[in-house]
Amino acid sequence: MADLRTNYMGQQLKNPIIIGACNIVTDIENLKRIERAGAAAVVYKSIFEEQVQLENLELYERENEYSERNAEMISLFPGAISVNSDILEHLSALKKAKDSVTIPVFASINAILDETWVEYAKKIEETGVDGLELNFYTIPEGDNNGNDNIENKQVKILRDVKEAVSIPVSVKLSPYHTNTLKHISGLENAGADGFVLFNRMFQPDIDIYTEEHQFPYTLSNSEDNRLPLRYAGLLFGNTNASICANTGIMNGSDVIKMLLAGADCVQVVSTVYLNQIEFIGSMLTEIEKWMDSRGYRSIESFRGRMSKKNTNNKLPYHRVQYMDFMMTTSQILKKYKIIN
Repeated sequence: MADLRTNYMGQQLKNPIIIGACNIVTDIENLKRIERAGAAAVVYKSIFEEQVQLENLELYERENEYSERNAEMISLFPGAISVNSDILEHLSALKKAKDSVTIPVFASINAILDETWVEYAKKIEETGVDGLELNFYTIPEGDNNGNDNIENKQVKILRDVKEAVSIPVSVKLSPYHTNTLKHISGLENAGADGFVLFNRMFQPDIDIYTEEHQFPYTLSNSEDNRLPLRYAGLLFGNTNASICANTGIMNGSDVIKMLLAGADCVQVVSTVYLNQIEFIGSMLTEIEKWMDSRGYRSIESFRGRMSKKNTNNKLPYHRVQYMDFMMTTSQILKKYKIIN
């Protein structure tokens, strides 16, 4: 029988499927269902400092709305404490999540201030989680914040967090870097135990009738996993950190592709929303059947087999392949049944 065990950030997982950070994991009953369905680990929903600050500001404004209107009215909400209330609530929920299942639970952070990353990391470690994911993303809003400034700041944050905690730390990266592989190398030198490829950002849309911005929640599909596949294939054999593919992992076949490219594991979210939590079991069965049919007894026996390091055909991992693909227009026309 196929052995699906794999290693992620120094920890052995029973299989390569991790449930990524999302609202589903905030419900204890869902966490138990996830464990029963066979998932190897869970990333708890990320704590966003920006959201915490906004909520604290709103509460502060409500508390002080009438503070200057009557000399006898000191506070609208006497005794209310807003400072750090959201992070304390998150920590409590995170600990309950960790205590409710036996599979590993990883936490996720996205902060604004350098010191907050470290503060949150220390408090989160105390909950007993198995690891920490730094949710890095930056959208430059002007030409005065170059790529070096952004990337150097991320490296410093990671180094500071690693010095502050003893649990393994991964980095969830945006693909939007001048040289992604170079940045990954810098982060590994700073102590990253793993890389999650990639952070799938929400993109704005415009309603042409109301002329207003919209932020639609669009689930991913298998077509979206090509970028993490490429980078998993490029990184295999060139990093000592764990590789976790994210985005567009919809079924067992998608998991197999990522493993062949060189990933140690994957994170899934959209497929759980679309197909329910129990679909994880079907994904695992698909992987097992494929491994048995190919004579693979373990994940390690084929992981990275189709990476740049191990394949004779290097073109799929280089941009020149785009030119070669475009010359075979007849394949496109046949795929979409434009020609026979």
